[in-house]
Amino acid sequence: MLEVMDLTKRYGKNQAVSNIGFTVPDGKIGILLGPNGAGKSTVIKSIAGLLRYQGTIRIEGQEAGTLGARKCFAYVPELPYLYEALTIREHMEFVARAYHVEGAEEEGERLLQRFELTEKQDKLGSELSKGMMQKVSICCALVIRPRVILLDEPMVGLDPGAIRELKSVLLEQKEKGCTILISTHMLEMVKELWDVTFVMDKGHIVGTYPRETMAGRDLEELYFSVTGQEKTESVESAGRAPDSSGKDGR
Repeated sequence: MLEVMDLTKRYGKNQAVSNIGFTVPDGKIGILLGPNGAGKSTVIKSIAGLLRYQGTIRIEGQEAGTLGARKCFAYVPELPYLYEALTIREHMEFVARAYHVEGAEEEGERLLQRFELTEKQDKLGSELSKGMMQKVSICCALVIRPRVILLDEPMVGLDPGAIRELKSVLLEQKEKGCTILISTHMLEMVKELWDVTFVMDKGHIVGTYPRETMAGRDLEELYFSVTGQEKTESVESAGRAPDSSGKDGR
């Protein structure tokens, strides 16, 4: 379970998020949905322990930032960082050893195959494209068998095959009881995944929508009505291919 209570984060005089609160239960996929600049990445980075904040965050009942919390969650950042001098396989071995994961070699082999990295496993971090780096980041997160997974715009830069595989993996993790939170502004990419959606705008959660309460309503239409955005502009932005830097403008 992931619990966020009264989360507030300021950058100097700018308040990025204000009194954010939500819960994602075990075995559920939560979507943090909102336009660029809404504060989604700030929330994710706060949960991951990368930012100082005000408020309370609990991961599997343990305070975020504690050793117990860190051992049970994995984080896939929007812009993956890899060590230039380590190979793909060495990245996964390094993470598995850091988390003292038993049987990680077999799990690593399976993940390499699923994300079509087996033949490239000896490539160095410095030799990888943005999409390949993203695949490695996802594999490193999954190899530790986390109970909670945070993903910040995880599908940006991935090819269609990798997107399909990631969706399949996330649904499998959900069935195992894993708690998953995905931050995105790409509605089309997550429409079949979500159990509960938290719509963010201008640093606030402006709506919480469990799937079972939607009664067939279209999430896209709901999103635009809640945020007040122009539909055509937002859809074009969400569907635009990322530039060569891998940035999406936030």
